[in-house]
Amino acid sequence: MREDGEWQLVRHIVMWNFADGNTDTQNRENGLKIKSLLEAAAAKIEGVISFSVHLNEMGSSNRDILLFSEFESAEALERYQVSEGHKAAGVFVRAVTKDRACIDYEAEQ
Repeated sequence: MREDGEWQLVRHIVMWNFADGNTDTQNRENGLKIKSLLEAAAAKIEGVISFSVHLNEMGSSNRDILLFSEFESAEALERYQVSEGHKAAGVFVRAVTKDRACIDYEAEQ
Protein backbone atom coordinates (compact mmCIF):
# COMPACT_ATOMS: atom_id res chain seq x y z
CA MET A 1 0.00 0.00 0.00
CA ARG A 2 1.28 3.47 -0.85
CA GLU A 3 1.66 6.25 1.69
CA ASP A 4 -1.66 7.74 0.57
CA GLY A 5 -3.43 4.49 1.49
CA GLU A 6 -3.97 3.36 -2.09
CA TRP A 7 -2.73 0.08 -3.47
CA GLN A 8 0.39 0.04 -5.60
CA LEU A 9 -1.20 -2.27 -8.18
CA VAL A 10 1.37 -4.70 -9.59
CA ARG A 11 0.61 -6.91 -12.57
CA HIS A 12 2.47 -10.20 -13.04
CA ILE A 13 1.97 -11.78 -16.46
CA VAL A 14 3.67 -15.02 -17.48
CA MET A 15 3.36 -17.09 -20.66
CA TRP A 16 4.72 -20.53 -21.49
CA ASN A 17 4.82 -23.01 -24.34
CA PHE A 18 4.59 -26.72 -23.70
CA ALA A 19 7.67 -28.86 -24.16
CA ASP A 20 7.84 -30.85 -27.37
CA GLY A 21 6.91 -34.51 -27.52
CA ASN A 22 3.50 -34.63 -25.85
CA THR A 23 0.11 -35.17 -27.44
CA ASP A 24 -2.54 -32.45 -27.41
CA THR A 25 -4.37 -34.43 -24.73
CA GLN A 26 -1.27 -34.62 -22.54
CA ASN A 27 -0.65 -30.91 -23.00
CA ARG A 28 -4.23 -30.09 -22.02
CA GLU A 29 -3.94 -32.29 -18.90
CA ASN A 30 -0.61 -30.64 -18.01
CA GLY A 31 -2.12 -27.20 -18.58
CA LEU A 32 -5.04 -27.94 -16.29
CA LYS A 33 -2.64 -29.19 -13.62
CA ILE A 34 -0.55 -26.00 -13.94
CA LYS A 35 -3.75 -23.96 -13.58
CA SER A 36 -4.78 -25.91 -10.48
CA LEU A 37 -1.36 -25.72 -8.82
CA LEU A 38 -0.83 -22.01 -9.44
CA GLU A 39 -4.35 -20.98 -8.46
CA ALA A 40 -4.12 -23.02 -5.24
CA ALA A 41 -0.80 -21.35 -4.39
CA ALA A 42 -2.20 -17.86 -5.01
CA ALA A 43 -5.31 -18.54 -2.92
CA LYS A 44 -3.12 -18.76 0.19
CA ILE A 45 -1.39 -15.39 -0.30
CA GLU A 46 -2.57 -12.13 1.21
CA GLY A 47 -2.60 -9.27 -1.27
CA VAL A 48 -3.69 -11.12 -4.41
CA ILE A 49 -6.31 -9.00 -6.17
CA SER A 50 -6.93 -11.20 -9.19
CA PHE A 51 -5.34 -14.37 -10.50
CA SER A 52 -6.24 -16.45 -13.55
CA VAL A 53 -4.57 -19.07 -15.70
CA HIS A 54 -5.73 -19.64 -19.27
CA LEU A 55 -4.95 -22.32 -21.84
CA ASN A 56 -4.62 -21.36 -25.50
CA GLU A 57 -7.78 -22.33 -27.32
CA MET A 58 -7.30 -20.12 -30.38
CA GLY A 59 -5.00 -20.78 -33.30
CA SER A 60 -4.00 -17.12 -33.46
CA SER A 61 -1.90 -17.35 -30.28
CA ASN A 62 1.75 -18.29 -30.10
CA ARG A 63 1.82 -19.22 -26.40
CA ASP A 64 0.14 -22.21 -24.80
CA ILE A 65 -0.51 -20.96 -21.25
CA LEU A 66 -1.09 -17.51 -19.79
CA LEU A 67 -1.00 -16.41 -16.16
CA PHE A 68 -2.55 -12.97 -15.57
CA SER A 69 -2.40 -11.73 -12.00
CA GLU A 70 -2.69 -8.54 -10.01
CA PHE A 71 -1.26 -7.88 -6.57
CA GLU A 72 -1.79 -4.99 -4.20
CA SER A 73 1.98 -4.39 -3.96
CA ALA A 74 5.40 -5.63 -5.01
CA GLU A 75 5.66 -7.17 -1.53
CA ALA A 76 2.50 -9.22 -2.14
CA LEU A 77 3.95 -10.47 -5.43
CA GLU A 78 7.15 -11.43 -3.62
CA ARG A 79 5.15 -13.32 -0.95
CA TYR A 80 3.54 -15.32 -3.75
CA GLN A 81 6.84 -15.97 -5.54
CA VAL A 82 8.63 -17.30 -2.46
CA SER A 83 5.69 -19.36 -1.17
CA GLU A 84 6.02 -23.14 -0.95
CA GLY A 85 3.00 -23.60 -3.22
CA HIS A 86 4.54 -21.47 -5.94
CA LYS A 87 7.88 -23.27 -5.64
CA ALA A 88 6.17 -26.67 -5.91
CA ALA A 89 4.14 -25.53 -8.92
CA GLY A 90 7.33 -24.27 -10.54
CA VAL A 91 8.90 -27.71 -10.42
CA PHE A 92 6.00 -29.13 -12.44
CA VAL A 93 5.80 -26.14 -14.79
CA ARG A 94 9.49 -26.38 -15.67
CA ALA A 95 9.11 -30.13 -16.32
CA VAL A 96 6.35 -29.71 -18.93
CA THR A 97 7.19 -26.38 -20.61
CA LYS A 98 10.06 -25.31 -22.85
CA ASP A 99 10.11 -21.56 -22.44
CA ARG A 100 8.78 -18.71 -20.35
CA ALA A 101 8.10 -15.03 -20.92
CA CYS A 102 7.29 -12.77 -17.97
CA ILE A 103 6.60 -9.12 -17.27
CA ASP A 104 5.93 -7.46 -13.91
CA TYR A 105 4.92 -3.82 -13.79
CA GLU A 106 3.19 -1.20 -11.67
CA ALA A 107 -0.16 -0.31 -13.18
CA GLU A 108 -2.67 2.46 -12.75
CA GLN A 109 -5.71 1.43 -10.78
